Amino acid sequence: MPAQTSEKPDYQNIFHWAETQKDGAIPSFAVRKNDPYEYQCGFGNHFESEVIPGTIPLGQNSPRCVRFGLYAEQMTASAFVAPRASNKRSWLYRVRPAVAHEGFTDLPDNKDTESNFLPINPRVHVSPTQLAWMPFDIETEGEVDFVSGLKTVAGSGDPTLREGIVTHVYTANTSMKQKAFVNSDGEFLIVPQQGALDIQTEFGPLFVQPGEICVIQRGIRFRVELPEGPSRGYILEVWGTQFELPELGALGANGLANSRDFLTPKAKYEVKKERWEIVYKLGGKFFKSTQGHSPFDVVAWHGNYVPYKYDLTKFVNVGSISVDHIDPSIFCVLTAKSRDPTAPLADFLIFSPRWDVASHTYRPPYYHRNVASELMGLIYGDYGGRSDAFQPGSVSFECGMVPHGVAYEEFKAASAQPPPEMQISKGSIAFMFESSRPFTITDYAWNSKKKHEHEPKMWDNLVDNFSSHAKEVEEIMSKVNGLKVTNGH
Repeated sequence: MPAQTSEKPDYQNIFHWAETQKDGAIPSFAVRKNDPYEYQCGFGNHFESEVIPGTIPLGQNSPRCVRFGLYAEQMTASAFVAPRASNKRSWLYRVRPAVAHEGFTDLPDNKDTESNFLPINPRVHVSPTQLAWMPFDIETEGEVDFVSGLKTVAGSGDPTLREGIVTHVYTANTSMKQKAFVNSDGEFLIVPQQGALDIQTEFGPLFVQPGEICVIQRGIRFRVELPEGPSRGYILEVWGTQFELPELGALGANGLANSRDFLTPKAKYEVKKERWEIVYKLGGKFFKSTQGHSPFDVVAWHGNYVPYKYDLTKFVNVGSISVDHIDPSIFCVLTAKSRDPTAPLADFLIFSPRWDVASHTYRPPYYHRNVASELMGLIYGDYGGRSDAFQPGSVSFECGMVPHGVAYEEFKAASAQPPPEMQISKGSIAFMFESSRPFTITDYAWNSKKKHEHEPKMWDNLVDNFSSHAKEVEEIMSKVNGLKVTNGH
């Protein structure tokens, strides 16, 4: 790893990761200064990592005898005959294979989670109302870890159908102890909002702080520890697909989230003979198996099906430098394809510090009705694009085709004066989970005391400016065709 200075940047208030380099006065560095781990960089690569040099067999994946008596275990995430570009698998060389467990038993349902979002399910609700939730409280009584603190907000589809999307929040006050979790339904995109996560995976550890995200794929076992105390955050889960980088189109080779900025863990193993509980989520139900050894005993591995993390302050924003705004697709960090080639199942977008220099252009979000469902959160800072006060940890939701936009006062102020060259979203990162699918809302979110509606009265004072130009319009139209215009006729 490149040399690092002792200075710890304030990542909430820097404009971009590049500012940490002090115009080249200090060496560039790959990770935040307080990150204790080393990583490999790249997205979609075929990686390899070994704690003990010479462990990974060369020229074959599963020799008759693996060095040090290890077991070879393959994890596949695609059809065996999938094209090379979409074939996902990894080989792990471990002290004991994952099959060494004592069987499965049912766990009680988590009443705060949901997996079936079809409207026939009485536990989900359909609503065109713009909804929002104040930050969900982190429990202070009892021990609540990452798994028991999962709470579902909204989603679409069903995991057994292998296509769908679900959004969760998590609130945790304690680390997972002798316990690992496996999501057998889909991929988790985890967005910490308060408190760092020290995530141990079979492929090695990831240290993920607010302002960073991580993706842990289907079937990978992991444990979450809380090095900074209680933690809260958001999760986007996709079924039947995987997150990938969006195409860049006319942008060319660089921009948005660059592949070199994604970080994959290096192997780190532990050999401990102690009781472990492995919690599985399958079809939205929870099960557990027990075993007498650590599940994180992988000495070496290679493959392209691996967890990864990304620092959102490295995102390369693009935008108009002449007039008008480009569609919000320019804020897309990761996307997940659906079976409809023209509409993604899910996009993960961020709104972070950037410059706005376009001329003669209305700056705030214009009034719009999108085909997409939008569920939004705030990691830190302020965000002015919502219809009401929006706090870090909050959730805001608009279903497809519901109109939204700013209050009249903001519209009037933005329209009255030309926009200056300005930095927007300073010290802030907001994000959006966006989908072509309509969402239904869970009982947990629907009945939560944190829920409130966007106040529609905020638009009551939208002024009819057009009518004040009636005489001018009449004169124009009379010159065109000699007609008198009255109330649109």
